[in-house]
Amino acid sequence: MRGKDLPEILDGPEALDDVLAVSRETSERLAIYAALVAKWQKSQNLVSPGTLPRLWRRHIADSAQVHALRPEARRWVDLGSGAGFPGLVSAILIADTPGAVVHLVESNRGKAAFLRTVARETGAPAMVHDVRIDSFVKDFAEPVDGVSARALAEFAVLLGWAAPFVARGAVAVFHKGQDFGAELKEATLSWAVDLIEHQSKTEPTGRLVEVRKIVHR
Repeated sequence: MRGKDLPEILDGPEALDDVLAVSRETSERLAIYAALVAKWQKSQNLVSPGTLPRLWRRHIADSAQVHALRPEARRWVDLGSGAGFPGLVSAILIADTPGAVVHLVESNRGKAAFLRTVARETGAPAMVHDVRIDSFVKDFAEPVDGVSARALAEFAVLLGWAAPFVARGAVAVFHKGQDFGAELKEATLSWAVDLIEHQSKTEPTGRLVEVRKIVHR
């Protein structure tokens, strides 16, 4: 049950229309996810309270852009997953893909418990790793197709975490905002990168940064 002091979710699956088309089954899974976010919000502060009324557009559709950019990817690592945006959305979107798996890295035990609950309730192919990102990056050696992160860290830090995966053939996709130009300038002091910027379809000042090469200078 949604807490009495939490705002009502006002939007719905139609928020995805500008990003990609989804099946009825996928829409139902995403609706289960949205309901669980509302249920757990008070105890875990999963999203900024001001964004909860527009959860579908602000978080779910925004996250779905990762899969829309790399629809062929079926093995992902999602760094600092938090409430599961974008990694858990990606997992739900590829739930019917053979061999699909999204590794959700979230050291906060409460949020990790939430992620496991959503994966169980939706049947999403997600594995939750409740460890620090540095430890995960150091120890994880399985091949993946993509690495994602949203609202997590400066671009230079993200490049350091993603570099081992990209070196093994993955493509990194990061959500970034209007200050990305400054972050990129700072990052290129230490890293040489091959990237493409994509305008966000849900946030006027947002973009998705697709990185295919990361080399330390």
